[in-house]
Amino acid sequence: MSHEFSTAPKVLVVDDEEDVAEAYALKLRDDYDTELAYGGEAALEMADASTDAVLLDRRMPDIHGDEVLERLRERGFTAPVIMVTAVDPDLNILEMDFDDYLCKPVDRDTLRQTLDQHLERTATDPKLEEFFGLLSKLSVLEAELQPSELENDEEFQRLKRRAVKLSDELRDSVDDFEEIVETHRSVDRGTRTSL
Repeated sequence: MSHEFSTAPKVLVVDDEEDVAEAYALKLRDDYDTELAYGGEAALEMADASTDAVLLDRRMPDIHGDEVLERLRERGFTAPVIMVTAVDPDLNILEMDFDDYLCKPVDRDTLRQTLDQHLERTATDPKLEEFFGLLSKLSVLEAELQPSELENDEEFQRLKRRAVKLSDELRDSVDDFEEIVETHRSVDRGTRTSL
């Protein structure tokens, strides 16, 4: 599906289920140049400096998506990585270096809006990128876990404090910060996180 001379952002879609990967590529074809990797090993071979973003499944038989993410980051891959998965998140995602977390099934608009947000932000403020990464983690955990599970987790509370601090700093330095946050939240399926 890749177009050799395309100027559209290049998105690597990684899923061991070929029909799922192809469905995502079909949803993105109007705005993105997509490449398909049917497993973790293929993803590690295909992701390179020309890759603008990765949609990454977590549960794959050859190499788990968590390990693919870790290995990509270890080799200096800085492009947005969006987990798109049926794996219910738990507190272990707090340590993972992804940019967003979407639970399957994901509709076309959510997929495209999420990619748009991350690709537009990569050239902006690193603090803004860090803030949205934190907001995504906090949001998905608040949507999936009980408040009692979160209030006693030190790492969750530390990240929440960091997100609040960044939010305060960004309100003063980023034009339309509140509007950007609201757009992110609408894509993020109605988060309960209030910062």
